[in-house]
Amino acid sequence: MTRSPRSRSTVSLVLGLPDDIQGCLFDLDGVLTQTAKVHAAAWKQAFDDFLRRWSDEHHQRFVEFDQLRDYDEYVDGKPRDAGVRSFLGSRGIDLPEGQADDGAGARTVHGVGNAKNEILLKLIHDDGVEPYGGSVRYVKAATAAGLRRAVVSSSTNCHDVLAAAGIADLFETVIDGHVATRDGLEGKPAPDTFLAGAKALGLAPSQAAVFEDALAGVQAGKAGHFAFVVGVDRVDQAQALHDHGADVVVRDLDELLEAR
Repeated sequence: MTRSPRSRSTVSLVLGLPDDIQGCLFDLDGVLTQTAKVHAAAWKQAFDDFLRRWSDEHHQRFVEFDQLRDYDEYVDGKPRDAGVRSFLGSRGIDLPEGQADDGAGARTVHGVGNAKNEILLKLIHDDGVEPYGGSVRYVKAATAAGLRRAVVSSSTNCHDVLAAAGIADLFETVIDGHVATRDGLEGKPAPDTFLAGAKALGLAPSQAAVFEDALAGVQAGKAGHFAFVVGVDRVDQAQALHDHGADVVVRDLDELLEAR
């Protein structure tokens, strides 16, 4: 576990958090469940399929989607359509938005995003979902300590993933992509969804901690002025998580328990 120079010094003996924290806001993919790699694989297949066709039609060299670098830089933690815009924009490709129900083959932002979602759901159905054991132990410890708990994710499949992982009953509320669309919440790195999560638990940002593995998510926690932001480093980007606003960086959440 590594701390940034601006990390708080008053830490609870139980959970490794400042003593005044009353609630925890957890990202889903990469923090609670081992689905970040599944998302990355689904994005790669969807983007590579699109890029091959685009390259052939425009007589350009095909450059594949990098499942580590491109995923972390342009997609991870963002709403699906924002991820499509961000990555394709990095390749100089500007697609029309299209309609929310566009088919997977449509040359639109929604079409590419829907293609990715179809691939993701198949991967989840075929392979299942595993939670991170250390995260489950941490959430149970937070529950035992009387802290409020919410999941905050840009995914529209959040409830399905929580149920498939067998951890849905550990949380009091979920702020997901459907809630964000319904309530007009801007996606990460904007703090809107985390702020909605805190509000749903009856807490101010100064009373809540954010747990994120994505750079955009950590940035959102910082932008929302939350009391404490925990960066979860699954892909060797500890320094980048610190740079984007994490107060502490761990490889798994139970490191915070072991720091007692």
